[in-house]
Amino acid sequence: MWIDSHCHLDAIEFGTQALHLADEAARMGVSAIVIPAVHQSNFAKVQQLAAQRADCFFALGIHPMYVPTSAEQDLQFLREEIARLLNDTVAGKRLVAVGEIGLDFFVPALCESPLKEKQEYFYSEQLKIARDFGLPVLLHVRKSQDKILKFLRRIPVQGGIAHAFNGSVQQAQHFIDLGFKLGFGGAMTFTRALQIRRLATDLPLSSIVLETDAPDIAPRWCHPGINTPGELVQIGHEFASLRLLTLSEAAQQTSANVLSVLPRMAGQVVLS
Repeated sequence: MWIDSHCHLDAIEFGTQALHLADEAARMGVSAIVIPAVHQSNFAKVQQLAAQRADCFFALGIHPMYVPTSAEQDLQFLREEIARLLNDTVAGKRLVAVGEIGLDFFVPALCESPLKEKQEYFYSEQLKIARDFGLPVLLHVRKSQDKILKFLRRIPVQGGIAHAFNGSVQQAQHFIDLGFKLGFGGAMTFTRALQIRRLATDLPLSSIVLETDAPDIAPRWCHPGINTPGELVQIGHEFASLRLLTLSEAAQQTSANVLSVLPRMAGQVVLS
């Protein structure tokens, strides 16, 4: 019924429980999970997790917070790995996007030279990889929406998801106009998060996808604990309440939105 469009199921916080947590989420009504990579060192792990479960998919990319420990050859490896997977009729079916990529201007050290320029270089090069292979992207947009959009206009891609969106209505519309969906999750469940809740309520329903970002951004009922993919169901309840939707309407529409923006998943996920 529900799709978790962004879940770091490979995270160290989950230890050996990753597959158990995916099982638990499935029993609760989560039909699919998208697992984005963050660094060259975890490309293999996200692929392995997706290979073990028919309801798990993955994306490959270098997260802006891992750019400081990444090198030029990691970009070449990413390009070669995506090319290999797209020629693999079995493993390649699970690859749905380039991600998690983007810019982070929240962490002070990442905003200073030379890391700021390195972030922008890695982001632009990964957009080119997505463009060249016709893949959507999973974007990290923390405090960086305008710069993210600037690069997207320069290097157009096949849409994607602006994960953990917390920008303005105007910025949201710019992403939508470029073929993007906007991700909402645990932050939306806090009553003090007025802007995020307003966006989740007022933006076009066709532009919204749900996510956990597990193990991060825990919803209010388990904050400050570890988030898990099973929490997507209650996050979905919260979203339905904000939008005055039935649970079925909220689940069907947000899940259909994921499949429309990550089309390689279509035909592999059954929305019950």
